[in-house]
Amino acid sequence: MEHDLPSVKSWRSLVKRRNNAQEGGKSSWKMKPVMALMCTVLLIFWYKTTNIQYEQTQFEETDYPFEMAKESEPVNEKLKGLPFGIIQPRSDLELKPLWSSNTLRSKGRELTNRNLLAMPVGLKQKDNVDALVQKFLPANFTVILFHYDGNMDQWWDLEWSSKAIHIVAHNQTKWWFAKRFLHPDIVSIYDYVFLWDEDLGVENFNPQKYLRIVKAAGLEISQPALHPNSTEVHHRITVRSRTKVFHRRVYDSRGNMKCSNASEGPPCTGFVEGMAPVFSRSAWFCTWNLIQNDLVHGWGMDMKLGYCAQGDRSKKVGIVDNEYIFHQGIQTLGGSGYPDKKNSARSGVNRRRGSPTFDSRTEIRRQSTWELQTFKERWNRAVEEDKNWVDRSSSTRNRISNNRRFKRSSVISSLLQRHTEETTR
Repeated sequence: MEHDLPSVKSWRSLVKRRNNAQEGGKSSWKMKPVMALMCTVLLIFWYKTTNIQYEQTQFEETDYPFEMAKESEPVNEKLKGLPFGIIQPRSDLELKPLWSSNTLRSKGRELTNRNLLAMPVGLKQKDNVDALVQKFLPANFTVILFHYDGNMDQWWDLEWSSKAIHIVAHNQTKWWFAKRFLHPDIVSIYDYVFLWDEDLGVENFNPQKYLRIVKAAGLEISQPALHPNSTEVHHRITVRSRTKVFHRRVYDSRGNMKCSNASEGPPCTGFVEGMAPVFSRSAWFCTWNLIQNDLVHGWGMDMKLGYCAQGDRSKKVGIVDNEYIFHQGIQTLGGSGYPDKKNSARSGVNRRRGSPTFDSRTEIRRQSTWELQTFKERWNRAVEEDKNWVDRSSSTRNRISNNRRFKRSSVISSLLQRHTEETTR
């Protein structure tokens, strides 16, 4: 029996192990809040780090929006050889001096030109362009001229010519120049971009007053109204109203296009024409991406500009009546560009060696018509393929809203009819 009972030492060791186990359990319970706190801190740290990385990625995508999506190497990988603070992803069109004094060098150059005037020009319209530019330079505009006729040297006698930027490319259109030389990263410092034709009379136009109206009205895309006696008026919405400061829509019951208060799309509302559009910085960012690289005449694009209005096109797009212009309708692109030639700028008729009379204007119109059809096909195909794209135009929203109201009224009518049938039984 003595051998069957545990000794005193065995009991003591058993009690000691039990007490140690209980103390260990108590200490583990004491550690649980600490561990929970540490896990919470780690989760917060992980969340913050992930969020910062996401924001950095978004910033880089915004800063470099034109990188091709097919490129596998991220933008930050291409720039990892540079310290972040030295990277300058944007530029401008401001002329810089070859040297400057120590005082100016230490102060730096204050940028005062916050708006841009860009025009395609030919020598035949030199006098008109001179009058036009002299309206804009006192308002601190940067001026860039696209010489489509190859004649640039004969512009140097104008006093302001050395202050402008000159780009020469023979027989190229306004939209060709704009796509290649007005990249949003280049013109992002400018509040507004005026992309105008050369045949506009500006006797009744003041750019500073114009911009004050545009800003007060909240217009992202606009144009000056056309004098009613202008040589070419294609859409009545662009004609000046004598009783208004600006207008966003037109009411017209004549012709095939009926414009009423119910009209929610161009050319009744949310529309400007391609001859004298004015874009805000954000609107130009969108418009530049809308311009097709190979469709240089821009036909059909004016009907889609409202999608770049950064909101409801019936409110963000407008025509300014107080400051208006005269459209002369002189077509010179495609001619020789020399005023002393006998061929008419209006007819665009040139003679080729060994060929009958060739009408360049007819060929340009034929090309423009083909481009219009191509642009429409691309737009429709893009809408069909992009399942995530939502048409935010007011007309579409109204149509969806009306459909919902119709469905709701139909459901209510059926419920009332069912209730009437049940009560009559």
